Amino acid sequence: MAKKPSNPEPARRSSRMTVPKFTALKGTGQKISMVTAYDYPFASLVDEAGVEGVLVGDSMSMVVQGHENTLPVTLDEMIYHAEMVGRAVNHALVVVDMPFPSYHLGKFKAIENAGRILKETRCQAVKLEGGVEQADTIAALVSAGIPVMAHCGLRPQNVHQLGGYRVQRDEQALISDACAAAEAGAFAMVLECIPRGIAEKITGMLSIPTIGIGAGADCDGQVLVLHDILGMASDYSPRFVKAYADLKSTVVDAVRGFRDEVRGGEFPAAEHTFE
Repeated sequence: MAKKPSNPEPARRSSRMTVPKFTALKGTGQKISMVTAYDYPFASLVDEAGVEGVLVGDSMSMVVQGHENTLPVTLDEMIYHAEMVGRAVNHALVVVDMPFPSYHLGKFKAIENAGRILKETRCQAVKLEGGVEQADTIAALVSAGIPVMAHCGLRPQNVHQLGGYRVQRDEQALISDACAAAEAGAFAMVLECIPRGIAEKITGMLSIPTIGIGAGADCDGQVLVLHDILGMASDYSPRFVKAYADLKSTVVDAVRGFRDEVRGGEFPAAEHTFE
């Protein structure tokens, strides 16, 4: 009998993940996996790996553009990258972060900005940070036919108000935010940097999936930044991150090998040269 491979390739899905299918995963007991992507090549590979969701995150401001937080990235930049990701992904649900302050300018401006994302990319939903204070905006977007993934707990766009990236422990405020966002019509919710027990309680209270990042194993799914998964991030790594590869060393070694061969006259060799 042939030996089964230790890491079999994920089965290709026969149809596209949709917002209703994504929400319905909560009732199946299947854990949901979600990964960020910001360009065509990586989005293609992430989709091929078989995740349920791809997030075009405003984390791009940090891991792609090199800023110290998520605030500088613009709506036009998010749309530019989301368009690439949308063309690359054929199976997963693609969600795009609404950057600061694109949804803080009133409900109609939020609809206009989120509408641009859906009109100018092949993506299917937007994500915004906030709970109680953003419930009216979430409801307005959903009423306009724009699916919304909420984001409660640590809100990176509020980094200056929070005084840094800190675990959020106010249980009543977290529950109020989560319930308000769900009642407003969000189809799913990211829970970031909150104690496991609170995340478990919120997950049990809501009928929509919770996607954790630094929120423990009891959420309905998990999301991580692709560069963290691949070991390409900076030297600082948050507690909730796990690297599944060391691409940083791989890339540096590859480029160093090229440099050394160029300096030593080994590249290009005869097989790389036209006569």
